[in-house]
Amino acid sequence: MNKTIRRAAVFSLLLVLSLLLRATWVQAYEAKALADNAHNRRNVMEQYARPLGDIVVAGSPVTGSKRTDGGDLRYKRVYTEGELYAAVTGYSSQVYGATQLEGVYRDVLDGTDPRLKNPLDALTGTSTEPGDVLTTIDPAVQKAGYEALGDIKGAAVALDPKTGRVLGMVSTPSYDPSTIAGSSDGDAWRKLTTDADKPLVNRAMRQPVAPGSTFKLVVAAAALEDGLYGSVDEPTRSPDPYTMPGTVMPLENENRSAPCENASLRTALQYSCNNVFGKLAVDLGQDKVRAMAEKFGFNDKELDIPVRAYPSVYPTGLNPSQTALTGIGQFDVTATPLQMAMVSAALAHDGVLESPHMVSRVVDADGDTLASYDDTDARRIVSSATAEQLRSAMATVVEDGTGGNARIDGAEVGGKTGTAQRGVDNSEKPYAWFTSYAKDPATGKEVAVAVLIEDSHAERAEVSGNGLAAPVARAMMEAALT
Repeated sequence: MNKTIRRAAVFSLLLVLSLLLRATWVQAYEAKALADNAHNRRNVMEQYARPLGDIVVAGSPVTGSKRTDGGDLRYKRVYTEGELYAAVTGYSSQVYGATQLEGVYRDVLDGTDPRLKNPLDALTGTSTEPGDVLTTIDPAVQKAGYEALGDIKGAAVALDPKTGRVLGMVSTPSYDPSTIAGSSDGDAWRKLTTDADKPLVNRAMRQPVAPGSTFKLVVAAAALEDGLYGSVDEPTRSPDPYTMPGTVMPLENENRSAPCENASLRTALQYSCNNVFGKLAVDLGQDKVRAMAEKFGFNDKELDIPVRAYPSVYPTGLNPSQTALTGIGQFDVTATPLQMAMVSAALAHDGVLESPHMVSRVVDADGDTLASYDDTDARRIVSSATAEQLRSAMATVVEDGTGGNARIDGAEVGGKTGTAQRGVDNSEKPYAWFTSYAKDPATGKEVAVAVLIEDSHAERAEVSGNGLAAPVARAMMEAALT
């Protein structure tokens, strides 16, 4: 064999070996990465090759699947009362992915979760029937919140204090996930993503804002637990006006004629006295206020219900005047309605916070349980005595104070209003808040609700927690107690 042919043969052999090595590498080491790649269209084709499993509310599916007209994506997601449940389900889109429960349980819903396969299926790679996700949502509570919010920009969350079950989660304006479920919904997607009202954002758990005076419950809890004051009826040492440390600026009260000077915690919550809670925060110090806030759930970056909630924040590195402002839920304090519902739920449940969750069970196609979430972790936040005193004070807010619009005949109702400043130098209309609990002594039913009104189209002077948020909370509480 001459030299030229021999060299060509060796070179060709090297090329063949290189191809074999590359093929072996791809199949042995890169196969999973390629299979899981978001740009691998085969994954989408497989996901929508057959009907998906369902997200279920009170025994009835609020999702479904519809046969498409053609193409390689045979089915697409459809939703029953999509706008009503969008904050719970999220969307499952052939183009834009999946969010909320659709995203968290995608593998269960499309049948690829390993728990759905028997050993033979796993060995042969046979497709399995998808599973379902059973939620904790009470349709009556969900509908009551959605209808009460109406065309208002805002959000509401209702919890069962005894179990942590999410009974309702509403965010408005909402959207119908069906409109972006297919492969040719670009116009609908652009409209939603460019809408200034951000309908795709779940305000109930993923847009923390200043909680205003609802945060005073956290400060009051810290004061009682620390022993700064022995009861909610003991007078505090609170001058009115109260000048914040290091400034010449008084922390003024909304109601200038309210009896806020040296007011007890009950009176201070009843009239929402800023001077009392600003000074309380300074007297306690930022570390003690933060510690109590964190016990309730603030600064938790891993709150999954099972959708990951954005953390509500109590800041660090404060000077005394900034600490005073945090005492009234301003400066850099932020909270979601979910977080403020957790505050009321813990106080309603004798000082114990049950882990919030909006899924009770995940099941396979035969209804057998793959995962159950009803036995959740619980942690004590405050003593039973502190919780009882704060419930009593919250009841005074509803019966004789700023939360009268939350009253429900025959039920024990407690709450706290909030109006949070917004924008540079308070240039924008404030947020309106209400956090509350209700108990029916006849049935033993309980519920905790928090409502945020971001924009109601009302005039600035008409924005208040009692006027705008409390009626929404009352509607949801009535539905839960029925």
